[in-house]
Amino acid sequence: MLTNIHVKNLALIDESEVDLSEGLNILTGETGAGKSIIIDSVSFALGEKVPKGFLREGSSDGFVELTFTGISDELKDFLDSKDIFPESDEIVLSRRLHGGRSVAKINGETVNAALLKDVAGFLIDIHGQHEHQSLLNSSKHLDFLDDYAGEKALDLRREVENDYSKYRHLLQKLETEDRDESAVARERDLLAYEVGEIEDAGLTPGEDEELEEEYSRMKNHSRIASSLNEVVRFMSDDGGAKDMTGRALHEITSVSDLDKEVSAMESELFDIESLCGDLLRHINTYMDEAEFDSERFDEVEKRLDLINRLKSKYGDTIEAIELELSGKKARLDELSDHDSFIASLKEELSDLESELNKKCEKLTKIRKKAASEMEKKLIAELSELNFPEVRFEIQFEKTKGFTPKGADDICFLISTNPGEPLKDLSAVASGGELSRIMLGIKSLKADSDEIETLIFDEIDTGISGETARRVAVKMHEMADSHQIICITHLPQIAAFADNHYLIEKITDKSCTVSTIKLLDYEGSINELARMIGGAEVSDKLLESAREMKENA
Repeated sequence: MLTNIHVKNLALIDESEVDLSEGLNILTGETGAGKSIIIDSVSFALGEKVPKGFLREGSSDGFVELTFTGISDELKDFLDSKDIFPESDEIVLSRRLHGGRSVAKINGETVNAALLKDVAGFLIDIHGQHEHQSLLNSSKHLDFLDDYAGEKALDLRREVENDYSKYRHLLQKLETEDRDESAVARERDLLAYEVGEIEDAGLTPGEDEELEEEYSRMKNHSRIASSLNEVVRFMSDDGGAKDMTGRALHEITSVSDLDKEVSAMESELFDIESLCGDLLRHINTYMDEAEFDSERFDEVEKRLDLINRLKSKYGDTIEAIELELSGKKARLDELSDHDSFIASLKEELSDLESELNKKCEKLTKIRKKAASEMEKKLIAELSELNFPEVRFEIQFEKTKGFTPKGADDICFLISTNPGEPLKDLSAVASGGELSRIMLGIKSLKADSDEIETLIFDEIDTGISGETARRVAVKMHEMADSHQIICITHLPQIAAFADNHYLIEKITDKSCTVSTIKLLDYEGSINELARMIGGAEVSDKLLESAREMKENA
């Protein structure tokens, strides 16, 4: 459940915070007061794109924070998989807008917008005019039906989508392989040459790094030798480091038995002299073994040239070249008996077609059963939403081939008046009818839908009177199992609020801001009276508002 919205420096909002409760939460206010800003702010916090000009004028950054409680075990498991661990039964989503860029966080952990959207999908569902309009797109009808049919249909649909992807890949593979024998022979010859070129090189992992180090050492041999000779001179000559250290040791030895602390110094100086000796021996051994070998230098240089040439053709590392070799050998095996390879592809495609057919038929059966149930239930829901003589039918057609969604093409047909034939929803539904139909569809899943918070924006488009009252009744019924948040300009809907919030625009000489506050009972009556009759609230309007609230 969404328990708190905190908005700062966005659009007309300076800073506003509101606590929300269970049941039906209604937001009202004058036209232009900023009702849409609340929805835009919530959408922004859930990972949607930033509306143009969203940042408040004169502000360097904006901020939205949403607090949810009572999160599901499924969401907890999902968050665990992303290394996000809520400390309590609470989750906080926040998003900050600064300099045209945004930073999103979940419980203080920075996340990308994609993950934010994924998490939002567990928590909240926003229904606005855009979603109502999706009913006009028949390609979306299958999504509504599968959503109604539930996990059995959705799981099978995912399997079909996965198999369809393999099916398309096989078709493309066969199309690519459908060539004359001369083209196959040319590819086979090229692959054989490339495989031989890599295998003849006899590459060893890590070999290039060792050779690079050896090459650098030999290339800089003279410079290294000159420098080491100077080091030996500085240390070995009279007055050098080793000579002076030896003299110092001789001197301190004469008095070391007179004081324990001086004895410790003698020990340290002895170690230094020993280190000087060890270093000189190490340098001499290195110089003896590091004689420049021109043959070896040429050998290393040629070997590195070969490796670098192979890298330029087959991969940036020896490991990448080996991987490329593996792929080329596998492809060469395919081409060694091309006819047999084509036959195996066709057999694989045939098996996959058979499997897809079975799954599509099973999915169609599930869908038709769900469609029959959905038709009856939606007619009942729409009747309650003031479609007294409505008829609704889901029309099925088989697609010409497979699709990622199966082999069904469906369309929602409706007749809203007696005597009228069933027609495509897009041909008959007005804006007000679309919003009610969408509400009816959502109410079908109200009991089983695990998303606890539903937001309705523009649900009252094109309706009034008794129809508006029925819409309010339906939302109030849904509020028994969900937290409902609804923005409306109709008093018939607002009267049913369990919690009524007023959004106001306040203007002074310097700026304009929007605020939101929870109304008490009398405050709600006054707002209903304003919605009924306008700015001038009379006693009669108050009486009507009180009656409307009591009847609701």
